[in-house]
Amino acid sequence: MASRTLTFLLTSLSTPQLSGETPQCSFLLSTSSFRGVKLVTRPSCSSSFALKCHRSVLSTVLSTLPTKKFTSEKIPKWSARAIRSFGLGELEARKIKYPNTGTEALLMGILIEGASPAAKFLRANGITLNKVREEILNLLGRSDLYYFSPEHPPLTEQAQKALDWAVEEKLKSGDSGEITTTHVLLGIWSQVESAGHKILATLGFNDEKAKELAKSINGDKVLSSR
Repeated sequence: MASRTLTFLLTSLSTPQLSGETPQCSFLLSTSSFRGVKLVTRPSCSSSFALKCHRSVLSTVLSTLPTKKFTSEKIPKWSARAIRSFGLGELEARKIKYPNTGTEALLMGILIEGASPAAKFLRANGITLNKVREEILNLLGRSDLYYFSPEHPPLTEQAQKALDWAVEEKLKSGDSGEITTTHVLLGIWSQVESAGHKILATLGFNDEKAKELAKSINGDKVLSSR
């Protein structure tokens, strides 16, 4: 099957341990019918993006998110913002050199994507990306400077449970539409022993705010229907 390619520009993926410059990198996107999309980055600047910018980086853009509890035939579609948030969370885990994608990385991904109702709700309640990064360092500490995480850091058990919770709640609702970033955020909150839950609680998120957020749980579907 012939593949399709296109070039686009991605910004605002700086890390807390690097300079405040916003990297701008050119991407060659090649799509296929297998598992997702292969993304070859050809950076046009000296800033870092996932790995050092002096060489091309091969990444995978997912078309769905991993789940263990459900077969693919039973899972509703994930919204475009939920998929993008997950990918950005994976990248953030790599940039801070963590061996896994945990609930804290999922939380950062939501905030980095920034346009979803979940991200807007967090910011409206004073929960920003910088604050989350600070709390991650306070809670989990810094990683080994010389460690290089894999292209797709495997999910922690709690992060996987958060995604499974999102799918399960969508199925329970009986509503049509997609699984959104709000489902993912509430899934993080459901894992009370996870780093993501603890960070949210430290920054003022609570059960009452979770109930308020749940009212906009289908709010991502507009983007992915375009």
